[in-house]
Amino acid sequence: MRGWSTEYEQLEGTMIAHSEIKLLIADDDDLFRETVVDLVGPHFETIAVDSGEHAIEVVESKEIHLALLDMHMHVLTGLETIRILRELVDSLPCILMSSDVTESLERSALDLHAFRVLRKPPTRKLLLDTIEAALQL
Repeated sequence: MRGWSTEYEQLEGTMIAHSEIKLLIADDDDLFRETVVDLVGPHFETIAVDSGEHAIEVVESKEIHLALLDMHMHVLTGLETIRILRELVDSLPCILMSSDVTESLERSALDLHAFRVLRKPPTRKLLLDTIEAALQL
């Protein structure tokens, strides 16, 4: 799991489980998506999808409390997905992740009211802290 295990073991005893909170994770990289699910799964209910289109379908049919989106997916980018999710649920906190974070990307994400842009792969602590801050837990 990309070197996250030691840090997770330290956090595991201190994190509060919020199993009633649903996180949507959209990433077309199967391994990374599964790693994120493994990381946040003990703390939150997760729904994992492989595209922006599937993320939109989930938000249209289920109550989601936070969306964690990859920037570079096959059809819709993370930014395009956020734009559509905002039309569906304006108050949905969205966190964008990319291995190629630029000022332009951050500005575009903030213009869409994304909570934050994280460089992939984020540290375990940064990811969990950012999720909790976005949810105001």
